[in-house]
Amino acid sequence: MEWVFTLDSIQKTALAFWNAMKDKRVFSFHGPMGVGKTTFIHALCDIKKVKETVGSPTFSLINEYTFEEYGKVRKIYHIDLYRLKNESEVFEAGIEDCLYGDHICFVEWPERAPSLLPDESVAVYMEIINPAFRRLKIMDK
Repeated sequence: MEWVFTLDSIQKTALAFWNAMKDKRVFSFHGPMGVGKTTFIHALCDIKKVKETVGSPTFSLINEYTFEEYGKVRKIYHIDLYRLKNESEVFEAGIEDCLYGDHICFVEWPERAPSLLPDESVAVYMEIINPAFRRLKIMDK
């Protein structure tokens, strides 16, 4: 499954993403620096009507957001592994607890700890087509 989008159509693409990924909860975002991983995650959170400010967790490692779904408060964990040097640092940070709970997780830079991701996680590959357009491809882990 794949989409090509611009900033003007990112909300429409985020809605299509959620419609296609209804039963999924862990998403690993792959792509080079500057491709728009955090920007797309922000759009995904907008669709869910997240209450908190969505931003890059590069320095905090994990940002926690909340939204309501079917009358119940749910959580999204936005995880950025960029600054971590190895998988042992991932375990020390408690990221495994987020990934194996019942919350939605977005993981940027998952290649820093590939064995940590649950088997049912969805790989999201992003690439720059040109300055205005991005391609998003979905693949099972």
